[in-house]
Amino acid sequence: MSKEYETVIGLEVHVELATKTKIFCGCSTAFGGAPNTHSCPVCSGMPGSLPVLNKQVVEYAMAVGLAANCEINRNCKFDRKNYFYPDNPQNYQISQLYEPICRNGWIEIEKKDGEKKKIRIHEIHMEEDAGKLVHDTWSDTSYVDFNRSGVPLIEIVSEPDMRDADEVIAYLEQLRMIAQYIGASDCKLQEGSMRADVNLSVREKGSESLGTRTETKNLSSFRAISHMIDGERARQIDLLESGQPVVQETRHWNEDKETSYAMRSKENAQDYRYFPDPDLPPVHISDEWLQRVKDSLPELQPQKRQRYIDAYGLPAYDASILTGSKRLADLFEETVALGANPKKVSNWLMVETLRLVKEKSMDPQDIRFSAKHLADLIQMAEDGTVNNQVAKDVFEKIFTDDIDPVQYVKENGLASVNDAGALEEAVRKALQNNPNVVQQYKEGKTKVIGFLVGQVMKEMKGKANPAKVNELIGKLIQEY
Repeated sequence: MSKEYETVIGLEVHVELATKTKIFCGCSTAFGGAPNTHSCPVCSGMPGSLPVLNKQVVEYAMAVGLAANCEINRNCKFDRKNYFYPDNPQNYQISQLYEPICRNGWIEIEKKDGEKKKIRIHEIHMEEDAGKLVHDTWSDTSYVDFNRSGVPLIEIVSEPDMRDADEVIAYLEQLRMIAQYIGASDCKLQEGSMRADVNLSVREKGSESLGTRTETKNLSSFRAISHMIDGERARQIDLLESGQPVVQETRHWNEDKETSYAMRSKENAQDYRYFPDPDLPPVHISDEWLQRVKDSLPELQPQKRQRYIDAYGLPAYDASILTGSKRLADLFEETVALGANPKKVSNWLMVETLRLVKEKSMDPQDIRFSAKHLADLIQMAEDGTVNNQVAKDVFEKIFTDDIDPVQYVKENGLASVNDAGALEEAVRKALQNNPNVVQQYKEGKTKVIGFLVGQVMKEMKGKANPAKVNELIGKLIQEY
């Protein structure tokens, strides 16, 4: 009989903070830019340069820690983590080992079966990012870009509380929402502003002892994380079943080939020869400073979701989808504040907006159309100025170009024809031209009215009001 195995997973999540400048210098943190144009003597590791701590980094770290139910360390300090790699200009990274800013937190996730589970957070610490190596396979050369070197990060280290890929993704989604709601990070995985290292081991079901873990680094999509977990679990079980040991090592996941390979043996803390950074004094967090950060925390997703249910009467499902993105939630509230019906706003955002987001492979945070233009379109659809199909077509222009729908409908002659005489003429023509369909309707096959409506809409070039067309057909069909 084969053994049953349990997967044990802990995450180290790196989140780039949304400061304008780097953690220890005044260089820009903007994504992109020509190589080595966002660098200076400090972030490129020049001898004699001295770091100066960015206060906003500390405040973002505190805010995320408070939202994740962490204890805030009132006296934290920075350490040097020594390692040698071409994109690490100082040959050390400034991080926090001995006194991180946050400890002992937790966030609650909801599993697919609706069960809720707390995932413990061991610590959150501040650190600087490394640079980036660009490999040119044609010339067999590697280039170093220090634009990212010194970009501020928080590293959120969980306890090994997760058991499968679904729990991992739910945990990451909660972390992403916290950071986005606070404004601490945009958490764009595709740009590397949120990355996860996955520590995974397997053990026999029922065992209390942990197996040997591997670490797979810098996974930057939920799809890659999910596939990697399934693949690494299967690899470790195969090793154990064949009597071979699992080696503690760092691995790399190749998403294209759906496989991982060993990079190096896994280091322990002593391998990095940590020691307190002599150029940075300890950070003391006063009661007043901590209180100011607490007071600045916005309404977070769980509270906002419940308010949408209570205040707007939205179903729990709608509220969860809308609050799952800070940008969607902001658009919803801004549009409702302009007088639009909450349920109709919810429908436009959940159906048409998210459809286009998916089609264009966008992040909801990148939606750029204004609440005013959505509110105007909803009003035009409500009062019959445009029919539903025209409204959807106009919305696509709003989504891509943020056009003014009132002006666009006027300029393009898209307003519905509500003239009773013109509508009646088109309906009578459709009834006269389709006697067989009229007969089917009279015999009780009422669904054929859809065909007749379509004929009228075709005649009116899509500008008729479907509700009025339905009403007229019902009224006139008995004459034929």
